[in-house]
Order: sequence, then structure tokens, then C-alpha cells
Amino acid sequence: MKFSEKWLREWVDPAVSTQEICDQLTMAGLEVDGVEPAGGSFTDVVVARVESLEKHPDGDKLNVCQVTDGSETRQIVCGAANVRQGLVIPMARVGADLPGEGGKPFHIKEAKLRGVESFGMLCSEKELGLADSAEGLMELPDDAPLGMNLREYLSLDDTIIELDLTPNRGDCLS
Repeated sequence: MKFSEKWLREWVDPAVSTQEICDQLTMAGLEVDGVEPAGGSFTDVVVARVESLEKHPDGDKLNVCQVTDGSETRQIVCGAANVRQGLVIPMARVGADLPGEGGKPFHIKEAKLRGVESFGMLCSEKELGLADSAEGLMELPDDAPLGMNLREYLSLDDTIIELDLTPNRGDCLS
């Protein structure tokens, strides 16, 4: 069973660390299988909206998008199949760090993709370390506040605690 440390602290908020909570659960007869961050390790990713897009002049599957974070509009080249006007998505600004393959961070820089400048990246759940696979960009609700830090919006500054419940401890499921 997995649960959020923040959720637990809404119900009971002991003045102890995450490790001490895990130790107390273990001493209560429950086996803590793992403790992991709720979200991937990424920085400078905000909620943004695709204002407009047009086909890339030199790329079959690429689009040149105008994307706003509520205060500034950036041009970003994107190859995701689900990108469309009005879509609210996570946007990694230039300078952002995303979790990369093998634990090595991926740094977002200004780039030219087939001759067109791109100033950031539109992100999927996989690129943010939130899922093992993704079919396209992560779609957010239309009322998500533009410019808000994605970690804050999704409450990702949390810890997930996993317990291994044995069949004789059905009481712990409630």
C-alpha cells in the first residue's frame, strides 16, 4: 500500500522526520518497503498554454508553437502528436533541468531544430519522471493557473511511503 506523507500529516502531524515516521511504522509491526519522492527531479517547469501553432517548414511531424506562461510568449518547436491550440501543458523554460536517462539530468537550452529557434520544451509525464511511458504531452486542466510552478501545482514536493501489508494485518487497510 502506498500513501502520501502530506496526506498522513493532514490527519496526524507528529513533530518527527520522514525517517522517524517510517521507524515508528516498522515498530508498530508494519514493514516499510520503500520511501520515494512523489515527483521526478525537475526544475523551472511551469504551467503554460499553446496560443497558436503552425507546421514546421522543414519537418513533417514538427510544429512551431507560440506558448505563453501568462507573462511571456515563447516559440517552441514540438513534435508531440497531441499538441494543439489552447492546450494547457507543462513547459520547461530555458535553463530548466529534467530527469534524464540513467539519472543524468537533461538541461534545457535554446536550440535550433531544423533551422527554427526553440526557447524551451513542452513536456510529457515521462520527460518529467512522473511515468514510465507517455503517448504525448501531459495535458493539464484548462483552468490551471498559467505561470505556476508545476511542482507546486501538482503538490509534488511530497514523499510516498510504501508499506507491505501481510494477510494477517487486514486492519491496516482501513
